[in-house]
Amino acid sequence: MGKGKSFPISFEFFPPATPAGAEKLMLVHAELARIKPAFFSVTFGAGGSTRDRTLDAILSIKQAGSEAAPHLSCIGATRAGLHTMLERYRELGVRRIVALRGDLPSGVGDPGELHHASELVAFIRESFGRQFLIEVAAYPEYHPEARSPDQDLDYFRLKVEAGADAAITQYFFNADAYEHFLEQTRARGIGIPIVPGVMPIANFAKIARFSDACGAEIPRWIRLKMESFGDDQESVRAFGLDVLSGLCERLLRLGAPGLHFYTLNQAGLSREICRRLGLGDPR
Repeated sequence: MGKGKSFPISFEFFPPATPAGAEKLMLVHAELARIKPAFFSVTFGAGGSTRDRTLDAILSIKQAGSEAAPHLSCIGATRAGLHTMLERYRELGVRRIVALRGDLPSGVGDPGELHHASELVAFIRESFGRQFLIEVAAYPEYHPEARSPDQDLDYFRLKVEAGADAAITQYFFNADAYEHFLEQTRARGIGIPIVPGVMPIANFAKIARFSDACGAEIPRWIRLKMESFGDDQESVRAFGLDVLSGLCERLLRLGAPGLHFYTLNQAGLSREICRRLGLGDPR
């Protein structure tokens, strides 16, 4: 794509576990902030295990002058605890929440008072009205726990009917899956923006393991090509940039309302893809 293109982008971080990690994250933020994203999101650990660190990261991003969107999951939580967190975010000037079901930590049996993301969305709307813009998750290749594609789409519609404003997808490498998902949601009368999530490839072995676990398909031609590079990380990086840049260009041609980058707390690959798309500071 040429220079001067403009469409919303966002970047996702996970909350760092150490002071050194927190310092590094803000250096990464400073690099990516030059691209002028709509917001930075920060993930939320299973059962709220990173609650305080997520809050700290959100506060740092806000203090640096960027819009920040905390992830919030309901599994393992109480309504009172969720209300307290949302009130704290409201006081900090946060206006966007990524509302998720989430997962229980291993060995914990209490699912909490809300069991589905649609219930969390409804709770936020009942408690805070329209004070928050609510993003939810979408799965172009379908949620790994869904019994059928229709069931997964029904759950997605419930989140929209509960009050979701927009959706961010699980990452994927097959643009056809996104195109089909848009067709299926529109056929069900779902009209909210659905922003594709993209995962730059820095370490293919790690991405392959994660993809196998979360149900994100890596097309065979990409997998075989990546495996052929072995330990040649420079070739992995170069090929990955070509694949992801091409994927982003096609997604935008399909009408994607923006792009959401799963950065893994790294700036380089996401920044380079944005540069190829004609976004941000060319330096």
